[in-house]
Amino acid sequence: MFTFVAATLFSAAFLMAVGTIIWMVAAYHDKMVAALLFQPIPQTPQVYHIRINRPRVTNRLRAPDTRSLAAHPLSAA
Repeated sequence: MFTFVAATLFSAAFLMAVGTIIWMVAAYHDKMVAALLFQPIPQTPQVYHIRINRPRVTNRLRAPDTRSLAAHPLSAA
């Protein structure tokens, strides 16, 4: 008698598990197919073009140096 009850419970649980799997596949079949066929959109890496602007001092804006290089105290004579 115990064997009969155990076999019945096992069979019922197994059939319920199989039924749940079949129901889930039937309910979500379209979404599973769409997920398997989905091709991700290729992401191109962003490229940042940075322009470094270093304005140079021009000769007309620089103060004129009245001393010559020979008169400079650190120059080699």
